[in-house]
This record gives sequence, C-alpha cells and structure tokens, in this order.
Amino acid sequence: MSYDSLLEQTRATLREVLPEEIEVTDIELEGPHIVLYTKQLDAFLSGGDYLRQVAQRLRRRVLVRSDPASLIDPKEAEKLIREKIPPEAEITGLFFEPETGEVAIEASNPGAAIGRQGSTLNELKRTIGWIPTVIRTPPIPSKTVEEVRIHLRNQFDSRRGFLKKVGIRIARDRLPEKIWARNTALGGYREVGRSAHLLSTQNSKVLIDCGIDPGSDRTPYFSAPELLPLDSLDAVVITHAHLDHCGLVPTLLKYGYAGPIYCTAPTRDLMTLMLLDAIKVTNQEARRGLYDSSHVRELVARTIPLRWGETTDIAPDLRLTLHNAGHILGSSIAHFHIGDGDYNLAYSGDIKFERSWLFNPATNRFPRLETMVLESTYGGYRDVQPSRQQATEEFTQLAAKVIDRGGKLVVPVFAVGRSQEVMLVLEERMREGKLTRVPVYLDGMIFEATAIHTAYPEYLNSQLRTQIFQQGDNPFLSDVFRRVDSAQMRYSVLDSKEPCIVLATSGMMSGGPVMEYFRAWAPEEKSGLLFVGYQAEGTFGRRLQRGLTEATFLDGNRQVSTPVRIEIATIEGFSGHSDRVQLMNYVATLDPRPRQLLFCHGEESKAVDLAASIHKRFNLETRAPFNLEAIRMI
Repeated sequence: MSYDSLLEQTRATLREVLPEEIEVTDIELEGPHIVLYTKQLDAFLSGGDYLRQVAQRLRRRVLVRSDPASLIDPKEAEKLIREKIPPEAEITGLFFEPETGEVAIEASNPGAAIGRQGSTLNELKRTIGWIPTVIRTPPIPSKTVEEVRIHLRNQFDSRRGFLKKVGIRIARDRLPEKIWARNTALGGYREVGRSAHLLSTQNSKVLIDCGIDPGSDRTPYFSAPELLPLDSLDAVVITHAHLDHCGLVPTLLKYGYAGPIYCTAPTRDLMTLMLLDAIKVTNQEARRGLYDSSHVRELVARTIPLRWGETTDIAPDLRLTLHNAGHILGSSIAHFHIGDGDYNLAYSGDIKFERSWLFNPATNRFPRLETMVLESTYGGYRDVQPSRQQATEEFTQLAAKVIDRGGKLVVPVFAVGRSQEVMLVLEERMREGKLTRVPVYLDGMIFEATAIHTAYPEYLNSQLRTQIFQQGDNPFLSDVFRRVDSAQMRYSVLDSKEPCIVLATSGMMSGGPVMEYFRAWAPEEKSGLLFVGYQAEGTFGRRLQRGLTEATFLDGNRQVSTPVRIEIATIEGFSGHSDRVQLMNYVATLDPRPRQLLFCHGEESKAVDLAASIHKRFNLETRAPFNLEAIRMI
C-alpha cells in the first residue's frame, strides 16, 4: 500500500468509526505508527474503544495526540500535574514536547504517578490536553540514560522528519511477484563473533545484528552483493548490546545506511555505553577506529525502541516482534512475520533457557514459527554446565580460599550481565556470612551498566523487581561495592596488601582495566583469576585457560615478560548462554516447533554436532550453514 493509499484508507476508516463531533485535524506517519491529531482528545479516548477499532481495521499501531492549538500553557500544565500526581511518586523532572503534545514525567515511583489501571494519567489527559508518559528515575543515576534522553529531546525535530520518512518507506507498494524469503549468513556462522544475518524478501531487506569478532576484529562480510548498497536496507534489528552483535552498527551509518534501528530501550542505552567505550579503548591503544562518537549519536537518534511482545511493521511485508532471550538486560529473540501469514521465522540472538539471578528464561512460545536461527555456543556433546546454584557454591568456595590465604581475586567480566550476577552473588554471600566481608572493586563500565539495569526493572525477573522496588532492598547499592573511578584509585587497589575482589572488564581479557590487575598480580600464587564467561578462540583469556605460563606485555617500546603463577579457574554456570542440555530442552519445548533450524554462533564442531543431534532426536530439518551461504525458506 502506498503512502497516499494508506492516508486515504485511514480517512475512510475514521469516517466509519468516529462520531461527527470528533474531528481529526491531521494524520502523520511516524515510523511504524499512524498518528492522529484531534482537538477532542478527551472524547476520543473516553468514548468507547475508537482507538482499538481504528488500529484493528488498519492493521497498524495508531497513536492519538492533541492538536497543538488545543494544548494549555506548559506552566499551567505543570501546576496541574503536580497537583494530580501524589507526592509519593517523587517527580524528578517534567519535559514538554509541543510538537507531539506529549509531556514526559520522570518519577522515582512510576506506579504512583500512573495510578491504579492508569487512572491518574487518564485524568491528566482529560485535564491538560497533553499526553503524559511516565519515565522511571534510575535509583542509581546513570550518565548514559540521562545523556540519551537529553540527546533525543535535542534531536526531536530532525527525528520527527526521519520517522516520517521511515513511515513512508514502510507504506510503499509491494511487488506483485510471488513471495519468497531467504537468510544470508554474513557472519557468526560456524564461529563465535561478528554476528550478522540478512533476511531478504522480494520487497525488503533487514539486517539482524552487526557485530565484531572479539578475538581478531574481523567484520561481517560487508562486501556481499546482497547487502549493497547499504541504503537498500529497510531496517537493522539488534538482538542485544554485546559488541559481537552490535559493535559495527555505527560503521553502517558511516558508510551510507540511513534507515531505522530496532531494539529494546535498554539495548539502545547499553549499546551506546559499549560503543562509546570501544572508541575510548581504541584511542588508548592508538588504533584507527572504524567510527567515531558522532556515528554513535546518530545511532541513538535513529533507534526505534520496542517493548517485548509489541508487534510492529518494519517493511511492506515484514512485521517484527521482540521476545525475552534471557541473556542480558533487554536481550531479545527477533520474530518476523512475513507477508500476510505466509511465513514466520525467529533469530534467537544469544539465549539462556534457565531462570538466572537477573532474568526469566528465554521465551519458547510464539504465535507461529516455521524456521528458527538458533545459537550453538555451548552446543557440543560435552558442553554441560552446572546449575546457577552449583556455580554459586563453587564461586563462594574459590573466593573464600583466595581471601583466607590473603590473596586478591580478579574476575574478568563483561560489563553487562555477568558482572551484575556476580555482584548479586557476592552481596548475598557476604550479607549471610558465608563469605568474609572484603571490598569488592568495580572497574571499567560495570557501575554504569549496573545503573542502567536499575533504570529498566521491568526487564529483570519478578523476584529481583520485588526485592528492589517493593521491599526497598537494592543489592546493587550495598556498601561492599566500591567504584574504581580514577587511575589513582586503581593504583591504590593494585598496591593494597589486603585481600579484595576485583570485577573488571573486559570479559575475554582482550584489553581494558582487567589487564592492569592481571599484570600486577599474575606472579602471586596466593591470588586468583576466575573466568565466569565464554572465552572466544584467539583471545588472551582462552590462552590463559589453556595453561599459559608466561605473559608478555608492552612497556613503552620494549616487551616485558611476566610469569603466570596466579591460580586460574573457570566456572561455567554463570554463562549467559544455554548449554547443550538447555538448548535441547529449548527445542523440545518450542511451541510451535519449527520445521527447520539453522545453527549459528558456535564453533564449527559444536554447531554441526548440535544440528545433527537435534535432527536425529526430533526429526527436524537442521543445517549449520557456512558464512556467505544463502538459504531460501519460501
């Protein structure tokens, strides 16, 4: 359907649904949304289910806003907002956007601001004309969340124009030829790293993930003819914020991609944090970067955040729904509905099919599913991990052993996900007296990433949400945690003679502050180095796991060798990936069960082994494609 046809259909639907006294003064497209402006907002919202009827008939998401001429003065609106919203909501900021008729209310207690079943917000809509939305004030102030919100407000005018272009592109006519769809492997197949998948139909092209290889800095196959030119892409979908899935999105923008990026809001914020830190690390190592901070800011402005379970048109023949993947904050399984019920497929990203300290298990129920592209990181026959409880006990025992002998324990962690889980374990064990209370130093992006977690509690598991927001017990605020926020403080930790625990990035020891601690304490037999996450082939962490006895560092212009006497251990149970048993159980419980499974994000032997095992057990069509292989699905 063309843009003009969509507008005409919308007008006709409004004539059929709305009574004569409700006038729609303007209709606009904003990305996947149709936006209606009216001077009778109260009548529109309270007069039955007009909005639902319009959305159902158009089969699109519809928003309704006040005509700008009907909005009351912002100062008067602010006065009424503060009168209507109870003090216990703790309003920390109000941000008016006259162009959309929206007012963002930042509050420490969003539930109190919203009211029972939205009663407070509905009353405000009728009273002030502005559409109020409530944003949670992070319990731990996050510089990233604040800067993202400020940037989006500053970019409002240009973003509005951008969203209109996206909406027009989505509404373009479909080609009349018979529908087809295929997946092209652009990276991350029979390997871990540089994840990139291209979903193509006769009408559209969507890139799912665009990551870098943490072990070698290899990129996806950008030169593949299916991908070029970049402005032919309808959308980029990011499953989660780890750099092997999102690390090269700014490069797409740098070289010509001008379209939208879809992900959850926490993925957007974490991705911003990770990408800006990657620029910082590149500059410190005097390497040439593939993008700069301007491209990250552009990424923020181009991102269209989606909530889990929210179905959205992203192309003339594609609808996207994100579902919980259980891997890290905001991580998602991307489910695509192709055509008019012609085909459905899902890309798992990285999944964890087990309730963790932070998240619920990955979603395994979908409306329809013919093909799934599934990760196989721990898909090998021997890849069986201990449970979270077993991992917690092992972690406690090792930490106690190192602390009791007066050593320091270094835990290389990814800033997002594993670091927060380890923090929860340490806080609980020290609070319960099962582990000697010693300082736990957080170095790198861990503290900021933790702050972002507290800004999006709806993405955490229900138990942790209850503990933080109903019981008033936020384990992340424990005084055992100490943020290393300067080089001077890091030096004081390095020189300390007292036992301590250090959580530091990067998780695969490919750079970052963890290397400072390792270099200083590697010769100490009483200290310990504990891996709690996957170590990719080619990384320094993998070499240490294999028994490296001497490490070489660059000191100015000369190389210096250091003996490795520190005790090295690995605990698999903290992984954010499903192990072999969990992957088999995930496929066994998929509802509906797909006809075809394609395996990615795993070393060749593991992807091939898992594909063969699932084919044998469930009699499903399975494949472990090579990079650059294209597979037609319909």
